Amino acid sequence: MSNTILTPDMITKEALRILHQKANFIGSMNRAYDDSFAQSGAKIGDSLRIRLPNRYVVRTGATLSAQDTTEQQTTLQVSTQKGVDLNFTSNELTLSLDDFSKRILEPAMAQLAASVESDAFSMALDVPNAVGAAGSATTFKNVLEARKKLSDNLAPTGERNLILNTQDNVDLVDSLKGLFQDSTEISKQYREGMVGRTAGFAGIYENTLIPNFTNGAGAGYLVNGAAQSGSSLIVDTGTGALPKGAIFTIANVFAVHPESRLSTGVLQQFVVTSAYTGGAGTVSIYPAIVASGALQTVNAVPADNAAITVYNTASDVTTTSLAFHKDAFTFATADLVMPKGVDFAAREVYDGISIRVVRQYDVNSDSFPCRLDILYGYKAIRPQLACRIQSN
Repeated sequence: MSNTILTPDMITKEALRILHQKANFIGSMNRAYDDSFAQSGAKIGDSLRIRLPNRYVVRTGATLSAQDTTEQQTTLQVSTQKGVDLNFTSNELTLSLDDFSKRILEPAMAQLAASVESDAFSMALDVPNAVGAAGSATTFKNVLEARKKLSDNLAPTGERNLILNTQDNVDLVDSLKGLFQDSTEISKQYREGMVGRTAGFAGIYENTLIPNFTNGAGAGYLVNGAAQSGSSLIVDTGTGALPKGAIFTIANVFAVHPESRLSTGVLQQFVVTSAYTGGAGTVSIYPAIVASGALQTVNAVPADNAAITVYNTASDVTTTSLAFHKDAFTFATADLVMPKGVDFAAREVYDGISIRVVRQYDVNSDSFPCRLDILYGYKAIRPQLACRIQSN
């Protein structure tokens, strides 16, 4: 009986299958921009400008009031390359695909998937919305509060997802055990220890890679100067660092409905977008403070000496789960060039993830050094459509 020699095409397809199974966050976000990168011959550079939805002010009355269209955009950069390097012997390449996958590919691709997924979770620090509290277990109410944040920001009701860290999954399953669910969801809850579909989230997943967040020691800050607007805020008086991802509110600065621009009566949450070392200075923030016009985010600009309140307690470490609509984030991969003069080279694209395998022959050891590479990028394109659930 002749041996079955594994080809790079077989290896690449199997590697993609394993990678896709192990990355539920990447698999749940917007992948529409893969078409711009992950295709043979695509030469658009390493960045793509993404237009965001236009917003307008509604006129009242019969008199024409023309307004300019101010297009917003953000940039997705695909420039991070990661890979796994392997060395196959001639004997190993005669294994069946099942054996080869279990012994060699699966552990290698699990590491690659974990590394890429972990990178992508850094986008949680771009999200300004948060519910829950340090030192408290996640409850069903917290999930509903996160759902409210998404709804208040007009996230479409379809394709909402919830990624839970392992402790939040335990706490949430326990809190739901006495509530009504249909028989299918109850079966999943008790047999698998997982939350079934609930609170309008189409996909609910457990993930071990969501990082904890350590709040800074920043406290006591005041707004330095009235009528500030934009993506930076001048502060004084306070002390302590504010890390990227720290969330805060400003006294009497309320969020507005994205369409009516009426105050919601809820303080607008802002996120620090670049680590701030502390003391008097300028803090980079999202969303921008805009008190009028089509892009309005708040009911009023902050007053001079308005108090800034950091969400949760200074220096607390919180676990994080993430509720989001798929359009909050995007992830894309690009086709790496196929080298010539090697033993084999192959490239496959599965569900928008492009991976390349290149193999060379080493005559001295009768082995085949091999590398599997992925070139990717990610971006929080509409972070207001996501919410962090902080706990424990």
